[in-house]
Order: sequence, then structure tokens, then C-alpha cells
Amino acid sequence: MTDSSPPDRLAWYRRMLEIRRFEEKVQELFMAGHIQGTTHLCQGQEAVSVGSVAAMRKDDVLTNTYRGHGQALARGMAPETAFAELMGRRAGGSGGVGGSMHLVDFSMGNIGSNAIVGAGLPIAVGAAMAFKMRGEDRVALTFFGDGATNIGTFHEALNMASVWKAPVVFVIENNLYGEYSPVRDTTPLDDL
Repeated sequence: MTDSSPPDRLAWYRRMLEIRRFEEKVQELFMAGHIQGTTHLCQGQEAVSVGSVAAMRKDDVLTNTYRGHGQALARGMAPETAFAELMGRRAGGSGGVGGSMHLVDFSMGNIGSNAIVGAGLPIAVGAAMAFKMRGEDRVALTFFGDGATNIGTFHEALNMASVWKAPVVFVIENNLYGEYSPVRDTTPLDDL
């Protein structure tokens, strides 16, 4: 945002640092066996979350990727709540039963992440269409990775949003790998 003030930029920088430190601690706890299941970290993608969320209004909503720790924190989830969820504690956003890939906080407009690649795309389109049908001036934002661009849900969600003129924003986080597959091995385009 070109019209941001220095205090805004400092707050954004601090939030990016908070996310990075959170992810480093998550990795440490996971490697020590304190986090059950698995974790998918977002190191190096902090600015995408913070910058995108900074443009949202209070009553807008978002869906996360399964690498959504940074997105949830950028939207305002308390680190303690996120840690509680990852550690399987009742104080977590999903009561400790969702884990790393299911960080939700409805009070912050974070309508959830999903372990299924690309699943947040149609959910965000659905939320956006609900806003449109109710005449509400609200937007749904959805994050997705490069790995989601070659699945049917991606194409269907973008097509539906375009045809229905849904108030939805699609944010791709292209880290060049869909899980363990380089994007060049799965997609014939460089510019996704």
C-alpha cells in the first residue's frame, strides 16, 4: 500500500517477525515431538500474509491454506491460541482437535483452513456469494499455493467467481513447490 504511514509499516514488520518466530518455535516443538501429526510452515511467506490481511476490513473473511499459521496470526489470532491448537489443547481455536492444518477463528473472520489442497477456494467463493446475495459490502479472501493451480477446484472456483462476479480475492503463494514436487514438474507455465 503506497499510502501507508510509517507506524503501519512498523506494525507490519513486527507482525512478520512474530510470524517468523512463531514458525521457528513450531518447528522446534515439532522436532522435539511435542506437536502431534504434522506441521506445514510458511517461513519466507510472511509478507504475503501480512500485506494481504492489512488490506482487509474488519468484517471481511478469509480462508487459509494448510500452511496457514502466518495467515491466521496476520488476521489477529493470538499466538497463544494458535500454539494451544497445535499442542492439542482445549484453548485452541478448534478446541485442540484441528491441529496445524485447521486454524480457525470466526471472531476474526478466519473461516478456516483445510488439509485438502485448494479446498479454501470454493469456500471463499461461497462466502463471497453469501455477501453479494445479502447485499453486504464485504469481501472473502482466499490464500492458496502453486500446488492448487492444477486441480479442478481451482479452475471451478475462479470460473464461478468470474461468472457470478463474486466479491472474492484470490491470493497465490507460489513457493515453487507443491508439497515435494517442483512446480516445473507439474505445471507447464511459469506465471501462474
